[in-house]
Amino acid sequence: MEGTAKRRRRASGNAVVEVALLLPWFAFLFMGVFDFGFYAYALISTENAARSATMYLAGSYSVAEGEWQAPAPASQPGACQYVLGELRKLPNVGASVTGCSALPVQVTVNPPVLEADGSYSTSLMVAYRTVPLFPIPGLAGQLTIRRNVVMRIFGD
Repeated sequence: MEGTAKRRRRASGNAVVEVALLLPWFAFLFMGVFDFGFYAYALISTENAARSATMYLAGSYSVAEGEWQAPAPASQPGACQYVLGELRKLPNVGASVTGCSALPVQVTVNPPVLEADGSYSTSLMVAYRTVPLFPIPGLAGQLTIRRNVVMRIFGD
């Protein structure tokens, strides 16, 4: 009777030691999965922001008789507002970022280009710098996501 009680106490002590040794690894694994999910969300949001801003730009140009006319002067700030609208839910953008000229959100608008088939296309590049959700000492944790979208401009 005494031997089984001793064995039970020793077995429960082993379980506590095993849990204590594995708990940091499970926590690290959970944080990595959570951080990876955030990076995937930021990647998708940046892609959507670039696409919607490029659609806005393509609509602001006009092509008539084989030549493009410059858009209204508000097209770059308008594209910036489309990008910021898509990226507002990301942690380092929020309401504090109001412009798109420097990271964490940077938008570059390129002028229309004449394609080989005679049509015009416009392109836009969006760059977003992430922040680490769980900072790990010794690792930078910042990732700059760049998305370039090219869209055809249809004539009037």
